[in-house]
Amino acid sequence: MNLIRRLLSHDLPRNRWLALALVLVVVGLALSPFLFPGSKALGVAAKMLVFILLVASYDLLLGYTGIVSFAHTMFFGIGAYGVAVASNRLGPGLDAVLWGAAAALVLSLMLSLVIGLFSLRVKAIFYAMITLAVASAFQTLASQLSEVTGGEDGLTFKNPPWLQPAFEPFESPLFGVDVDGRLFTYYLLFAVVLVLFLMLLRIVNSPFGRVLQAIRENDFRAEALGYRTVVYRTWSNVLSALFACAAGALLALWLRYTGPDTTLSFEIMLDILLIVVIGGMGTMYGAVVGGVLFMFAQNYLQDLLRLAGESFSSVPLLGAVLTPDRWLLWLGLLFVLSVYYFPTGIVGRLRSNTGATP
Repeated sequence: MNLIRRLLSHDLPRNRWLALALVLVVVGLALSPFLFPGSKALGVAAKMLVFILLVASYDLLLGYTGIVSFAHTMFFGIGAYGVAVASNRLGPGLDAVLWGAAAALVLSLMLSLVIGLFSLRVKAIFYAMITLAVASAFQTLASQLSEVTGGEDGLTFKNPPWLQPAFEPFESPLFGVDVDGRLFTYYLLFAVVLVLFLMLLRIVNSPFGRVLQAIRENDFRAEALGYRTVVYRTWSNVLSALFACAAGALLALWLRYTGPDTTLSFEIMLDILLIVVIGGMGTMYGAVVGGVLFMFAQNYLQDLLRLAGESFSSVPLLGAVLTPDRWLLWLGLLFVLSVYYFPTGIVGRLRSNTGATP
């Protein structure tokens, strides 16, 4: 128990239902290749891992510091393009991935530092507009520099040999699952996301994280206490960008492709905001719960609606509403209901329910 407390930086779920949900998510993702065989299920689980890290990095910025930024997908895209460009130029190999990821992290650090120093002195709405303009400009730049980024078509590349699907070190399956490069890539994502998420937990529960929360609650009071709020906000912006960059690199490794639509689109930014609100801002665990629920709904809601439509096909009005083509309508309805019944997010609501606390 003490080991778990230290790993979670003494930030325990504080609710038995939340603890059970987190255990189920971790175990389910860890055993996903064996529990849910099939390429689609494995792909959804990999996207869940990537978005858990991406949303947790944004929660550091929005939930813990109170900064609204629309440039998060820019750093997400930088990480993906860094790996893709390096792998295309240097060839498939671990050195290409490491060089690409390192270059992307350095670029993300420089850009986030510049944006933070020059923009965080302004009011919140003006900072949000500045980040939106920068993200839009970067997306346009990525689309036009076709010689480097592949333009609108994006870049396809090869992973290191041991991460390629054709790599099969064992002839026989393990518990009914073929051990290949795809499986190794998935568990690489799982290990990296787990370590980085625990690092984020450590950051938000450190004295640095408590200052960020003080700035979120009342930046004038934090300034009066002697804390240089601009410096803390800038470092929060930098750390958030670096973790988002790492998430982009992991997504590129999984897809073996990157393009403007997969990492830089404004739709992804909206998804991040939705997941943060659904899971609960300023909780970190909200990224886990919200990310899993949102990715599941986004990928399987159409299948569920198809089954429901077939079951109620004899009912004219209900059969017309329960069609896969209306999955966005139902997704929006689920979001509205979640905000209505969980105004502080699922994790925030569960943690406020003291009656369920062990």
